[in-house]
Amino acid sequence: MQIKIRLIGALRIDRFKEQGGEYKAGTVVKEIVHQLDILERALGIILINGQHARIDDTLKDGDTVALLPILGGG
Repeated sequence: MQIKIRLIGALRIDRFKEQGGEYKAGTVVKEIVHQLDILERALGIILINGQHARIDDTLKDGDTVALLPILGGG
């Protein structure tokens, strides 16, 4: 199945901004996060097709996953 991945902010460093890829049916967000060597604790927001999602959510063909880092500030 085809999945598009968008990385936001600091998660792009030494990676990419947007990339499509072929994944096996039943892939969960966590598998992609680990494949990209992103620490789970560094994730702030996960979106699937613009909707808030969880790291254990299963993806479907044609989904777009956006990964945003934890943001700090004050």
